[in-house]
Amino acid sequence: MIGRLNHVAIAVPDLGAATATYRDTLGAAVSQPQDLPEHGVTVVFVELPNTKIELLHPLGEGSPIAGFLEKNASGGIHHVCYEVDDILAARDRLKAAGARVLGDGEPKIGAHGKPVLFLHPKDFAGTLVELEQV
Repeated sequence: MIGRLNHVAIAVPDLGAATATYRDTLGAAVSQPQDLPEHGVTVVFVELPNTKIELLHPLGEGSPIAGFLEKNASGGIHHVCYEVDDILAARDRLKAAGARVLGDGEPKIGAHGKPVLFLHPKDFAGTLVELEQV
């Protein structure tokens, strides 16, 4: 059901510093910051030959990343994102198997302009999982 790894998301307390580390120290290509108010984050994508790293920073009141950074002040891995061909079929199959879909269970549009869903970390070895339809 799941396809390739789309990205690994890292919550960061200082988006500019994290972007500079990937760009200047590691020599990676990085995107411009993108605000996603509906998700409460500002993101920068680090382009790698085989996947991406998504740097997440809180945006606005009630950002889920702000809560994560309160518990992990220096930042850390927030989630992994896997590609799926049909997000509704994947959701229905996962729910039938007992997995919990976060939010209202309906896909939202993610940073790449494609439908995404998040799955409860307690159902996936402590890892928050994002599914993105490609």
